[in-house]
Amino acid sequence: MRNMASSASSRGIAAIVGVGPNLGLSIARKFAHEGYTVAILARDLGRLSRFADEIAREEKAQVFAIRIDCSDSRSVREAFEGVLSLGFVEILVYNAYQPLSSYPTSFQDLRIDSFHKSLAVSSVGAFHCAQQNTGPNGGDETGCGKFALRALSQCLAKEFQPQGVHVAHVIIDGLIGPPRLLSFLYIHTFIPFFSFGSIAY
Repeated sequence: MRNMASSASSRGIAAIVGVGPNLGLSIARKFAHEGYTVAILARDLGRLSRFADEIAREEKAQVFAIRIDCSDSRSVREAFEGVLSLGFVEILVYNAYQPLSSYPTSFQDLRIDSFHKSLAVSSVGAFHCAQQNTGPNGGDETGCGKFALRALSQCLAKEFQPQGVHVAHVIIDGLIGPPRLLSFLYIHTFIPFFSFGSIAY
């Protein structure tokens, strides 16, 4: 972690996770310009430190470079110990992604280890970063998984539709269970049995 300027900020901390030379750098520069103390996080600390120097010099702001590996929960925890030591995190931007080592031409060519790594960085990493800022407050554990299933269905539909293969993601928005229990819930809470949702193409 490096302190890149000495002037105090009147605002909270803006933590930008996944800072590269394009979008992440632009986002960090914008928040520094708006008066935030900025923490920029990525795997390559050397390049990150150069970005921090650049932003601090141009925007006269406090910028901290902190290394993070978003696929590793321990690395995320340690990184955010550094971020939170700076003060209250008012803004958290998650821009991390896992670049593919090779670009498959079809779904069948996609390697499972690449798929797992992409999920670990893009989704699980975001989960860990958010939890470091909010604490484990619970939530719907199945919601994210089902949303990922919808996204996968859309990708498969796009690739295989030209071959005449129909892929659909159907949501049944309602309760599923024994009829007696459903009747009780319907009478006492006025929850409808079934209302069919949408099909994702």
